[in-house]
Amino acid sequence: MDIEFTNLKELYDRLKPALDAKVAELKRNNMGYIKRADIWNYLKINKWVNASNLLLYEMVDDIIHTDNTLIDLYVKGEIKKQDKTPILEDR
Repeated sequence: MDIEFTNLKELYDRLKPALDAKVAELKRNNMGYIKRADIWNYLKINKWVNASNLLLYEMVDDIIHTDNTLIDLYVKGEIKKQDKTPILEDR
């Protein structure tokens, strides 16, 4: 049975169990600051950006087998990009 997704949110929702399993693994390895969205974003930008006709099992495999260090470096790089200037006016 072929499963087709009409948008990325449907695909993301379908992959949540695999993403959650990876989050649990990362937490066991003292990387509890890495969230489901971080893993998705890393793979979307670095692994799946030029891929076509990916199968669901291939994406699950990518999630489960991606090196934790690569995801960690991605998250830390994203944190460094954040604006760290103080807010000096009332909002």
